[in-house]
Amino acid sequence: MDDFESVLFVARDISVYPVPPRTSIAGYKAEEWGDLTKFIWKGRMRIIETSKSCSIRLEDATTGEVFAEAPYDHTGTSVEAVLDSSRYFVLRVEAEGKRAYIGVGFPERPEAFDFNVALQDYTKRQKALLNPVSPSDEPEPSPHIPAGPKRDYSLKEGQTFSISIPGGGRIPTDPVYWGLEAGVDRRIFWGVWEVVGVVEAVCLYFLHPQA
Repeated sequence: MDDFESVLFVARDISVYPVPPRTSIAGYKAEEWGDLTKFIWKGRMRIIETSKSCSIRLEDATTGEVFAEAPYDHTGTSVEAVLDSSRYFVLRVEAEGKRAYIGVGFPERPEAFDFNVALQDYTKRQKALLNPVSPSDEPEPSPHIPAGPKRDYSLKEGQTFSISIPGGGRIPTDPVYWGLEAGVDRRIFWGVWEVVGVVEAVCLYFLHPQA
């Protein structure tokens, strides 16, 4: 596969916070980070996918200088959402063989939502590549569908068909027979009758198709 680089997500304004040690096995809470207006860094976030890897980069919005980078894979272990807010996350960043945990916050929920979606989409694609569906895993045809080629029941050019009503008699078409009261616009009756006739003809044709 040729090398490539694709930007999966961009956030223009995110804040970074120091993260104290986890106090619960359940997860992190943003309220434990202290005053959230006092961040240690502010800049841009980008999710970058290449032919070999994916990473979350925190960069200077003007110069592009990398402040921190969190490698990301299909396990998703380098990103953790906090328990008490949908706008804050904990990233496991790496540099020169060392790891550290930092908190990041989005100013608006829609951006945080898009961040989550971008990571989920990448994870799904990677899992599909690692576990491709084999032919044996594909669903089998329904046993209720007839085997063989489909029959063509459409009328060919110049072809006609006739319908024989069982019993040899005609169906009464007098509105009075059907209980249509006097004074009701009979055009309504005849309009409905024409539709019924067409539907009946089509049903009979498909129930008894010509060979």
